[in-house]
Amino acid sequence: MRNFFLALLGLITVAGCGDAWNDPYPVAAGGANILYTAFTDRPKHLDPAQSYAEDEITFTAQIYEPALQYHYLKRPYTLIPATVEQVPVPRYFDAAGRLLAADAPADRIAESVYELRLKPGIRFQPHPAFAVDAQGHPRYLGPGIADGRSRISDFPEVGTRTLRADDYIYQIKRLAHPKLHSPIFGTMADKIVGLKELGATLQKAAKDLPADAWLDLDAYPLSGVEKIDELTWRIRIKGKYPQFAYWLAMQFFAPVPREVDRFYAQPGMAAKNLTLDWWPVGTGPFMLSENDPNRRMVLSRNPNFHGQTYPCEGEAGDRDAGLLDDCGKSLPFIDHAVFTREKEAIPYWNKFLQGYYDASGISSDSFDQAVRINVGGEVALTDDMREKGIRLLTSVKASTFYMGFNMLDPVVGGLEARATKLRQAISIAIDQEEFISIFQNGRGIAAQGPLPPGIFGYEGGEAGINPTVYDWVDGKPRRRSVDEAKKLMADAGYPNGRDTKTGEPLVVNLDTTGGGMGEKSRLDWLTRQFAKIDVQLVVRATDFNRFQDKVRKGNVQLFYFGWNADYPDPENFFFLLDGNEAKVGKGGENAANYASPQFDRLFARMKNMDNTPERLEIIRAMSRVLHHDAPWVFGLHPKSYTLGHRWLKNRKPNDVGNNILKYQRIDAVDRENARKSWNRPVLWPLAIGFAVILLAVLPALFGYRRRERRAGLS
Repeated sequence: MRNFFLALLGLITVAGCGDAWNDPYPVAAGGANILYTAFTDRPKHLDPAQSYAEDEITFTAQIYEPALQYHYLKRPYTLIPATVEQVPVPRYFDAAGRLLAADAPADRIAESVYELRLKPGIRFQPHPAFAVDAQGHPRYLGPGIADGRSRISDFPEVGTRTLRADDYIYQIKRLAHPKLHSPIFGTMADKIVGLKELGATLQKAAKDLPADAWLDLDAYPLSGVEKIDELTWRIRIKGKYPQFAYWLAMQFFAPVPREVDRFYAQPGMAAKNLTLDWWPVGTGPFMLSENDPNRRMVLSRNPNFHGQTYPCEGEAGDRDAGLLDDCGKSLPFIDHAVFTREKEAIPYWNKFLQGYYDASGISSDSFDQAVRINVGGEVALTDDMREKGIRLLTSVKASTFYMGFNMLDPVVGGLEARATKLRQAISIAIDQEEFISIFQNGRGIAAQGPLPPGIFGYEGGEAGINPTVYDWVDGKPRRRSVDEAKKLMADAGYPNGRDTKTGEPLVVNLDTTGGGMGEKSRLDWLTRQFAKIDVQLVVRATDFNRFQDKVRKGNVQLFYFGWNADYPDPENFFFLLDGNEAKVGKGGENAANYASPQFDRLFARMKNMDNTPERLEIIRAMSRVLHHDAPWVFGLHPKSYTLGHRWLKNRKPNDVGNNILKYQRIDAVDRENARKSWNRPVLWPLAIGFAVILLAVLPALFGYRRRERRAGLS
């Protein structure tokens, strides 16, 4: 009985001992300069030659430094130097090697040459691959190095060195490594002189080596990349390709030192996840100090990072938003960033509301709790959010979601009038505005074409509408009526949804996966959209791999796809409809297999042009072709809604530049005070419960004591 009371007393003591009774972080971390956030999907690749996913670049963009980066505040997105002294301006040469003027016609340009020069004094993060002994030899290179070691911290000695041009050249060669299967090798092999040939050479060399042998890329020259001196290198590109500058801001072109590649290639290392894919090495502001992708990942300040400061200019409104308050201050501001894996939306959301995460997205389940839509469609925070000092950041993402028609299909495909009118009718019938309202909580804008806002060539207002689907009425677009769509159906030979040739009802098939448009409510809605024009929709759901195989072989009719910008250029969206990029037969990204000679000619002229009025006119002509041919049902450009606590500073939506962590700052004192205020334990229910238990056990206690006394007397 005595132990029972001690247990109750201990429970009350634990519940009342301080304000951080439910804090998920160590007590010692209170008030520390740490940013806390979450991730939902575990990253698969952290090697810059392989990584190509959003959940991976969250980490890699903070660790690696490509030569270029995007200005954090300016819009439209603007390239600026990262590790190099200036953004390179290509020089153009003809087939005879003669230098051409900067405005030379693209068809005369045989090669473009990009010369880059590093800022001196940049150093890699501390790492055991750079550790050397007294004689200057690598400390951790030799037989049995992996024995008894399972973590990078098991190598106690570390070193560093300065960044060199060789490191960038080595990484470009890694794109051709046959064992890495870089997702951009095919694209770059068509652009960088000699890269395709290097790939063939390395493929042959790898076959002649033992499976676990290291392939020393320095032994294999790359004709299109030349080292000028320790800080300078040149890259030769086939023809004119101005978008190559954007690639120089991507992690694929970040430096990888030969020493690091050699260190990780030793026998036994890969079996213990001692690889570049698990423990990246860079010159960026942060380094990965903890990697448990199923639970927690931690980025820590790179002690060797220096020389970069917070920007002092941006766009209109940035100063009033406080985004220029840290002008000229050294980066980064935070010491650590702790990423905790959250598989469920509700725990993620609740921890944000408690102040344990510094920022959060808004799931559909939490939307009404966070945001309200005012009269006129204005989005505002709820009172509860504003009282906590939470801020709402919105932006239209550089992304496009669409329903594609397989243009090889005998019913919905082809450029003949019958199929074209059918596609136009379906485009009108599917009410994108209703979809955005119901399923996106208003988080998106209806797409008028492939280009999202912020990309050169995108036009708002009447000039930018898709006239096949919309009229311009009272200063805004209005979707054409179902009656107009039905007339198009009749003109196509499907009055009332029946084929005039066969009398059979028109049935079309949507191929999908369970994780995409497979949710029953969305598919029911979509089925009703087709039914408005008397078309029967059949959903053919399958697993992801089978779906991809069907798309590759052209065994689909309708499908849903989306595209996030690799870089902010119209070429990166319009190429999805280039006939030379057809999925069937050419293995490209044109999953609709759309092939219009008129569009392809315009695209070939536009793709390598600078952003000029002439380029804009060509884009307008391309859009008119797409509006008429309707190879896609242009869906939506999603809106990003992000919440940030008041103590999180310098947060601005950025959908292209990903190295954003170094700009953000935490007011740790304000956060700690808020956490204590918001998470005080509520003890009165426990006190009532204790009183109830006490009243229940007191009679038994008194009876027990009486029996003890009687036993003692006897």
